Amino acid sequence: MVNMSRPEKPRALGDEFAQLWESAHVALVEDAKRPTVAPAPLPYHGAGSTQFPDKTMWAAIFGVPAVPVVALGASYVWYLPSLLVLGLPTFAVFIYLSSRLLSPPAQLTKTPGKPLEHYLKFRDAEWQKRFGGRAPGSTKVPMEELFEAYFDEKVDLKGDVLDVLEQRYDYAQFQFSLGQFLFFLTQWVPETIWHSRTQDQDQVCEHYDRGNDFYAAFLGPRMVYTSGLVADPSTRESLEQLQDNKLERVCQIMQMKAGERHLDIGCGWSTLTIHAAKHYGTHSTGVTLSKNQVEFGGRRAEENGVANRVHFLHMDYRDIPYAKYDKITCLEMAEHVGVRNFPKFLEQVRGMLTDDGLFYLQIAGLRRRWTFEDLIWGLFMAKYVFPGADASMPLAWVIGQLETAGFEVRESHTVGVHYSATIERWYRNWIRNRAVMSERYGERLTRVWEVFLAWSTIISRQGSATCYQIVAHKNLNQFKREGLFRDVHVAQHGIC
Repeated sequence: MVNMSRPEKPRALGDEFAQLWESAHVALVEDAKRPTVAPAPLPYHGAGSTQFPDKTMWAAIFGVPAVPVVALGASYVWYLPSLLVLGLPTFAVFIYLSSRLLSPPAQLTKTPGKPLEHYLKFRDAEWQKRFGGRAPGSTKVPMEELFEAYFDEKVDLKGDVLDVLEQRYDYAQFQFSLGQFLFFLTQWVPETIWHSRTQDQDQVCEHYDRGNDFYAAFLGPRMVYTSGLVADPSTRESLEQLQDNKLERVCQIMQMKAGERHLDIGCGWSTLTIHAAKHYGTHSTGVTLSKNQVEFGGRRAEENGVANRVHFLHMDYRDIPYAKYDKITCLEMAEHVGVRNFPKFLEQVRGMLTDDGLFYLQIAGLRRRWTFEDLIWGLFMAKYVFPGADASMPLAWVIGQLETAGFEVRESHTVGVHYSATIERWYRNWIRNRAVMSERYGERLTRVWEVFLAWSTIISRQGSATCYQIVAHKNLNQFKREGLFRDVHVAQHGIC
């Protein structure tokens, strides 16, 4: 059964956030009628890597630059300059044409075929002229243009944003635009290559120091910005229950014990750090780049009576003072480390872990056989929500990195559907607090977060993006693997 008790507002939030919790109990009653994870009303699989002619693309990238060299009778030494000039434009044109022309696989579900005006209200004359009054199915709106127009209030979505996005294949097409290519080449690629300390500091502060009330509006009282876990799919568990399930799962599977030293890298608002100290007796250290999170965590530790066993480091993960820890956790922070720095990060973690210690890594991931929707969603996230989080990769890549760094993977779980359940509850919270957030942070940012939460609910459910929960330890001959047998009881009788 769903726990209908009113979620307790943490005192660390302060009285100024009281209005965000006024409807919490009503919300629980209303949401109890919803399924744990709603099935997709329009399960449609778009074109992507299965249809994409990658060999033809590489032939075009390396072949087109040779054309002017041969046509002009120039020396072959001019091929490299020609490749540097024409290679990227050829790639861009090829991707653009492929996203427009490739046919999706055969579908078991047909789109409803309704007119655009069934889903969209045009508030801009130019948009009305381009897309208004068209026959059903004759014209679809490029998805990137659509959400940009929605943010700029040129277009409204008719009805609940999540419900409208569920029908997106009936009115939107997932083709690349010039703006996306410019963002990819001028921002995403350089940030992925460099991933400097200054870049990380600026991006984290811009995102996480926006205001605790902003995040409380959708994260709820637990203030946990990572995937929860569904324990009982037959009931509608609250967001707080999902997060409590996850906290217990992490502490149990990590076999946390009183007196152990625990390091939580990317501790956020300190929920896991304090949970481990309070309920398992650990001496926990939380690390974050966010000043707001450090201050919040300090107040929360005092409230929970564990200030003597918890402390926080306000610093870049690269600056964590060297020490040995029995347990190290990192929940959805490693994505921000970046592909370039990932091997060094794992080496750093291994160096701080005791020889008989355990490492818990929870990290967002992507499927290898992508669709164009996956790519366009990923660019949207990189531009508007999580800039610099480029280490979201397929599972095989993550496991390979861990093994190369000298870890043995004890177990790995893919929990994308749990993430969908979590984000859907975040979305419901955001919609309830929409008016307050629009007044405090502006309509544009409010709309960005609507699309982020609604679209990500779908993306996680359909497998475009997911989340991995990985337990690892040093791959040493002397590691006492027999001590992990009791994990089986947790796996079989704990969280599903």
